Amino acid sequence: MTSKSLEQLRAEKAAAEAKLAEYEHRLQRLQNRKQYYEKSERQKRAHRLITRGAAIESIAPELRGMTETDFYSLMSEILSLPEIAARIRAAVKERSE
Repeated sequence: MTSKSLEQLRAEKAAAEAKLAEYEHRLQRLQNRKQYYEKSERQKRAHRLITRGAAIESIAPELRGMTETDFYSLMSEILSLPEIAARIRAAVKERSE
């Protein structure tokens, strides 16, 4: 039974530590990439919400003075009307085809 010399063990340890550092670096790069894509998606969503909100206010400027609660309540009421719900479904279906 041959045992490894102290120098061999130190060399193996150094190689293992280098490999660990490499994998930790790869992991950090992947986490950074994930954050970049998630941030991008959040920014796109925020932009979409802002532009749609601005479009609603430009069509109905009276809404600017409403509280959020009143606005949500009104939108909920409007969007639950059967003819509006049907029109939304038709527009979504048209868009997907």
